[in-house]
Amino acid sequence: MLLLMLVAATTLRLCPLARAQPLCRIRTVRTGKVFHVREQIQGDHLYFSSGTTRLMKHPCKKNIALYLGRQVFLTKNSFESSVLPFSIPTSMQVGIPEVTSAHFAGSVLLLVVNRKVYVYDYGDNSWNASTGVEHPVSHISGDNCCYSGNSFCMDISNSVFAYLHGDQISQANIYFSNTRGYRFQKYSQERQAELVGSLGGIFYFYSLSQVGLLLVDQRKAMFSYSDHPLNHSFGLPFDYNGTLDILIAPGQKGILIFWFEKSLLVSRNAGQLVNPVQVREGQHILYSSISEANITIHSVAANENELAVLTQENNLYYGSLGILSSSLIKFADQNIWSEEAVLMFTDVGMLEILTPLPDPTSPAFDFQKCPVNIQAILMDPQLQVDVCKVELLQGEFENKMYTIDMNSELELTALMIPRPSTSPVPLVMVSNPHSLGLQAVIYEDGYTYDGNTKHRLNISLRQQQHWGRADPNFTSSIKRPTISTITLDIANKEISCLDLKPLTALISVGCDLEKKIVIQNEISACYNGILDPVALQDNYSYVIEREAYDPSFRGQKATEDLEVPYHYEKLGCPILVYYDTPWKPVVELWRAGKFQEVVEAEYVLLEVNGLFTYTYSLTADMALCSSQPQNWTTIAKTAGSKGPFAWDRENYVSCHDPNTNAPLRWPKVPYQILGGPTENKVVFDQRNGIYIFFISIVDPYYSYCHLETTFSVYVYGAFPLPIFPPEIAIVLLTGATLLSVWLAYMIPKLLHTEQGLRVKGVGVRLRRRCRKSCACVWARCARPGGGGG
Repeated sequence: MLLLMLVAATTLRLCPLARAQPLCRIRTVRTGKVFHVREQIQGDHLYFSSGTTRLMKHPCKKNIALYLGRQVFLTKNSFESSVLPFSIPTSMQVGIPEVTSAHFAGSVLLLVVNRKVYVYDYGDNSWNASTGVEHPVSHISGDNCCYSGNSFCMDISNSVFAYLHGDQISQANIYFSNTRGYRFQKYSQERQAELVGSLGGIFYFYSLSQVGLLLVDQRKAMFSYSDHPLNHSFGLPFDYNGTLDILIAPGQKGILIFWFEKSLLVSRNAGQLVNPVQVREGQHILYSSISEANITIHSVAANENELAVLTQENNLYYGSLGILSSSLIKFADQNIWSEEAVLMFTDVGMLEILTPLPDPTSPAFDFQKCPVNIQAILMDPQLQVDVCKVELLQGEFENKMYTIDMNSELELTALMIPRPSTSPVPLVMVSNPHSLGLQAVIYEDGYTYDGNTKHRLNISLRQQQHWGRADPNFTSSIKRPTISTITLDIANKEISCLDLKPLTALISVGCDLEKKIVIQNEISACYNGILDPVALQDNYSYVIEREAYDPSFRGQKATEDLEVPYHYEKLGCPILVYYDTPWKPVVELWRAGKFQEVVEAEYVLLEVNGLFTYTYSLTADMALCSSQPQNWTTIAKTAGSKGPFAWDRENYVSCHDPNTNAPLRWPKVPYQILGGPTENKVVFDQRNGIYIFFISIVDPYYSYCHLETTFSVYVYGAFPLPIFPPEIAIVLLTGATLLSVWLAYMIPKLLHTEQGLRVKGVGVRLRRRCRKSCACVWARCARPGGGGG
């Protein structure tokens, strides 16, 4: 009897394992049809050209998705209501409404329909045909950045490529748009004409700050990159069997997924290394690739860290996009496949198998959904999945964006709590080591209430060039801003660690928008009483004389005086400067309202109204230039539409660097760069008045920002210029002195001559008459009432 009871108990325990639990429970979405009763499909009915279906989710707006199959559907609520098939207005005149490629670019959907690009704004339901694409294209590519409020992030979403897949790469017509696909222009990569093979795609890999061209030749493919240092070599070649569809995993981590029916490959470094995805059972590798497993892929879905595959053999495979390797495990069988089925991640560890269902009574399609809870399935002992060795992994930097300007540093921290008796290894990686360097230190930081050890991780990030540990040929150009992601994960993390997703942040090695420059103004013209701040605020204006300024900034006199309004709100009180003392401003760097340092980098000044009554204390040879220095005149000639104030860090060339294109031919010209290694200063002419200067930091190694501002100066102490030239005044003064000396000698001598005596007598008579006249006047004035009449 006891034996029978033990057998029965054992049978009861084994029955749940023998009967595999269903992967998902099917439900059908039929809501919303009441709104489609009066609606009809307007325009041309779109369809997808491929034999297999696709589903594209907006990486930032999770409820927006596009289904591509024999019908095309666009949803704004994750297919939680019935949807009309997607169509394009007849007025677009697309001809054959065949869709070959689609891409979400920020707030618009881009579609390649019949070899042309069209833009659909799903916010205001409007269509536009792209301009600038003059040749047939089949594909578009781009990426999205979901860190809102960052201008650099917006640039990522706005950038799109359009191209014809399979073109000979040396002659391929590639188009680029930075306007979300509304306007394109021709794009050509350096040495593109020398490349051999057909075009498998072109992508902007922001995680690597490179444009990558995929070359396909003789069933092999590799990437060619656009910028130093990767432009000197190719990525490693990989097998290219069939036409691979390429997915860019969201999050700017450089994860690419290449797939077609018999192949599945993954790259974690933007195509530099591409490896096949393995198939596992527990800890054992069953197959080293999908082709070896002899399965046929029907649909692929991926999010930031997960990968799922639906096969025509009615199987579902799942895996994580690990930091070191990627592999899939097979879930239990269920009748889930159909030609119209697609996979879609709705959240971390939550997957849906989606199938559209036509309704004979309505033009709107219903949707069959089969939600899959990955975490629940992984608990099945038959899958032999190990328990996650880490209880907690958290950091304040998760899903944030930071900026590291030139010469700056960033400190990040994270906390890891492993399970007892385990020793997981945290691993920190950057996607762009050519630009961003890191140093990580881990140490024990106390215990939890359960007695588990806390491990604290300190991560220091700095521009790779400033660590001094990388070969200069390895690093990217320091003048070019770049971005990189940093990811903290656990090496060889178990697939069961669903909730323990990697910690990722986006690092922009570029301009810190919180930086600005301020001109120190300790002694102002208002402080010394020369100018009145009340008068300056009361629509104050001043006049610049015509001979002192040139509106074209060429140092030529104007034809009329200029009245200039003074903007006190922007300029404040002018800095007080004595005209006869060489001067240069004290430039301060401020960040987020806090003083950082006095700027010692090179900068330039230009008077905004064209005043040219100042020069510089140094000439080119005195500044020890080895090549001809730039000046405002040469910059203006090459500025084009940028105007006269175009001198900045991007076009500055130091005269202290050898330059065979600009030898030092005029060593006596004024040296117009202040700061840096020289003691150059501004020297004012003998003129009092207000100067308004534009200042720009031109040193390309100080900051990625265009640090510039305007400020005012009041020059005082100059005496008025003489009416006559100094030479004439000297001649006249010398002549007057000699004449005085001659007269002092000749007059006494002439007085002893006959003529002198006559002149002397005339003088005596005049003096007598004057005395008589004066006596009469005084006598009348002395009488009572005199002068009253």
